Amino acid sequence: MDWREFAEQMAQLARRLLAKDSPQATLEEIVTAAVELIDGCEAAGILAVRKGRAVSLAVSGDMVEESDRLQGELGEGPCFDAARRVDDDRMFRIGDMTKPQPAWPRYAPAARGLGIGSMMGFLLYTEDEDFGALDCYSTRPGAFTAESETAGWLLASHAAVAVSSARTVDQLEHALETRHAIGEAMGILRERHRLSEDDAFAVLRRISQHHNVKLRDVAQNIREKRPEKKP
Repeated sequence: MDWREFAEQMAQLARRLLAKDSPQATLEEIVTAAVELIDGCEAAGILAVRKGRAVSLAVSGDMVEESDRLQGELGEGPCFDAARRVDDDRMFRIGDMTKPQPAWPRYAPAARGLGIGSMMGFLLYTEDEDFGALDCYSTRPGAFTAESETAGWLLASHAAVAVSSARTVDQLEHALETRHAIGEAMGILRERHRLSEDDAFAVLRRISQHHNVKLRDVAQNIREKRPEKKP
């Protein structure tokens, strides 16, 4: 592998990730980049485990989607284990899926049926949280080398930071939208019922607690039910 060229490609990827407008778009770009940048990678996906359930966050190709589905249904598989941090492993490389895999007695035969020849995966994580596992697939046994592993590590490390950043921006935008919705709803209540700012917020909070509904949803409901002003 030409590492200088790889570094240039990673720099271009950084710019593409920065330009994405949502966490989902960031995840999809990472999956695309894995196929483009990692030698031997024919398809890729990002699998997360939430409350014991497998969730496909982004996939490239039916083989990956079916593999994720099987691992979730069977409760076993290398990607499933990586996303759960079994034995605290942060990567795996399976050179030949056509050989018996005692760790995954049910998944391995099914994977062979899907045409999977070799696999490799990396935990996407930062110091504070895990985002799932970036998984690479090939139809050929022995497709992934030590260089592929190094490239995957570099991409996964870079990707985790990008996902974390994208989520932070998304959360900030969501917080701003929530604050705007609550402020507008308070204005409607103050105008309609001649309330003070504190009293209007108290009304919103009381409705939220009584009906067990998020404050933002209460505010949105009030905004939607506001009668249109007559011209």
